[in-house]
Amino acid sequence: MTFLYSGRVSLLLILTLLLTPPKVVATETFSFGIVPQFDARRTHKVWKPLLMRLEAETGLKFRIVGSSTIPEFETQFMAGEFDFAYMNPYHVLKAARSVGYMPLVRDVGRTLHGVIVVPNDSPITRVEELDGKVVAFPAPNALGASLIPRADFINVFGISIVPRYVQSHSSVYLNVALGETAAGGGVQKTLGQQPAEVRDTLRVLYRTRETAPHPLVAHPRVPERVRNAVRDGLLAIGATEEGRRLLEPIPIDRIGIATMADYRPMEAWGLDALYVQ
Repeated sequence: MTFLYSGRVSLLLILTLLLTPPKVVATETFSFGIVPQFDARRTHKVWKPLLMRLEAETGLKFRIVGSSTIPEFETQFMAGEFDFAYMNPYHVLKAARSVGYMPLVRDVGRTLHGVIVVPNDSPITRVEELDGKVVAFPAPNALGASLIPRADFINVFGISIVPRYVQSHSSVYLNVALGETAAGGGVQKTLGQQPAEVRDTLRVLYRTRETAPHPLVAHPRVPERVRNAVRDGLLAIGATEEGRRLLEPIPIDRIGIATMADYRPMEAWGLDALYVQ
């Protein structure tokens, strides 16, 4: 009788395993790097709820690895320290070449581009008129606000400007508004966030070439089933109203699949020559 009972239990166990959909088992915690767009407190406030929701969706565990500056973040991903990371589009090219990081998802509802602003009363109406002029930028490696605009000046318009790096987007706009520089580089989002007394004194002279925005990437050491679980989990989160609220402050408007093909066009833009190591 004992043998027959054990056999039935074994048969039931086998049938249960066969009929149960496979799940990723959380046997370890995966490190998660985030390009420091915000201060550490705001980064955790924005990302922690989303990662907790992703843990519930996938059964995995994630640990945010902080980076106090963008150069520190670059050093970390170039050393392959992150299992997963959220980075800017140019970082993706560097990370893919050096370590083999693979894009998983990105915002498919918008593109990333820079803007060049001038004072409202400036006589400058064409980008070519900036030749030889002083132009403010937040930092040499700020992608939309500095790298892409400077590459466009050289490779699209054939002009040479005098860059002035002023540490932040807000400082760029203030320098331009006060007439300290002929123009300045920024992005549409930060321009829209400026106080009206600054924003309303500026006009957009030029909108740069566009690229796909920041993706979430995975290190090649992460098993494919885990990469797929994270990708599918984020897509599932983005399909719900609650999930869209979690993604909005990152900001991701509409989440979708990302591939390296989304970022390859930038390889021909001459960004490497302007990037400051």
